[in-house]
Amino acid sequence: MSVAPQGVSSARYSAQIRSHALQTRIMDLILEQGLDVGDSLPTEGELSAVLGVGRNTVRESLKVLQALGVIEIRHGFGTFVAPNNFSALTDGLVFRGRLSLRHRGEEAMELVDVRQALESGLIGPAIDLVTAEQLGDLRAVMEAMEKAAAVGEPLTELDAEFHRRLYAPLNNELLMNLMDVFWKVYRQIHQALGAAPMNLADQVRIHWEIYEAVADKDKTVAAERLQRHFDGIRQKLREVAAR
Repeated sequence: MSVAPQGVSSARYSAQIRSHALQTRIMDLILEQGLDVGDSLPTEGELSAVLGVGRNTVRESLKVLQALGVIEIRHGFGTFVAPNNFSALTDGLVFRGRLSLRHRGEEAMELVDVRQALESGLIGPAIDLVTAEQLGDLRAVMEAMEKAAAVGEPLTELDAEFHRRLYAPLNNELLMNLMDVFWKVYRQIHQALGAAPMNLADQVRIHWEIYEAVADKDKTVAAERLQRHFDGIRQKLREVAAR
């Protein structure tokens, strides 16, 4: 038997459990009926009959699922299985990361740890698969980054593009989406808290070093240089959290 968290009444906790169970049942129903992205769900009335709950209860659960990016409610048209959408995840992680900076930034650091684990762990397979054309694309990003730095332009978008190109050989859409989420979270935390931008020349140098290791097919050195890159990001977060 589950126990209500401190500060939450048993009645409210039970309602939360029931609501979560209904949301899970609706997601199971989507899968059981073989629905895919863009497909229409049964109407609220039909869901109410199938699930054995009132239409208002169904409506509230659908609103939660929409906030989670599972479904899309188009007023006047119906409810549909939503396309891949990581905005809800991004918003939640940005909030938790910014909030954690009041308490030594532990959650923000954990986000960096997860992104580092993904990139360091997958750099070897990416190097195994990279083509000459993809290396050329990566070098083109580096050359654009170098030119931008020379005239003092921000490197934010080019930095993100470098990391996307770095793992493009894996052809893994989920990885690309997760990397974009982590990038947006870090950038928004950084901007919201007014952290000083990284030295542009250092930023370019670090990414050239990563590129060179990839071009040399040296998995060990590439992983080590990525590690140093993320150590720099951690240091920036520590400086903000220490204010």
